[in-house]
Amino acid sequence: INDLLDASKVSTGNVEILLTPCEADIFLTQAVGEYEEKCRSAGLELVLRCPEVTADILADGRKLWRIFDNLLGNAVKYSLPGSRVYIDLNFDMDNAVFTLRNTSKTAINISPDELIERFVRGDSARSTDGNGLGLSIADSLTTLLNGKMKISVDGDLFKAIVSFPVVKG
Repeated sequence: INDLLDASKVSTGNVEILLTPCEADIFLTQAVGEYEEKCRSAGLELVLRCPEVTADILADGRKLWRIFDNLLGNAVKYSLPGSRVYIDLNFDMDNAVFTLRNTSKTAINISPDELIERFVRGDSARSTDGNGLGLSIADSLTTLLNGKMKISVDGDLFKAIVSFPVVKG
């Protein structure tokens, strides 16, 4: 029910956003730290790759955490045991680009656009917990934080790319 309420608030923009500078690499390292044990328990290896040079993004820390909590939570639930979950941080000229890749337990027979819709799950036969709101909430929060989220699927390979403008100056 909380996810449904959050999805409703986020999709209507009825959410308070407090943008403050956030060190992209520090945030990502902390998020990965929160998920290392969960991944290990699920038989997954979490691989973090960050560049030597970093930058700040403007973000609401709680909302940014929710985005990555949803993405990493999905990776733990739906990844093939014995595989890796890769999280990369890169910077282009204007953006911090976070990329999460994992191998699904089963082929994902649905388009990336459909995956982001509410109440949609990548495999209707899944019996694990989940309500199909995680990616929808992550996508809406990313937009509210002036970022962009793109999902791609290739057989059993899932990839989420989330980018936010870097703070200039």
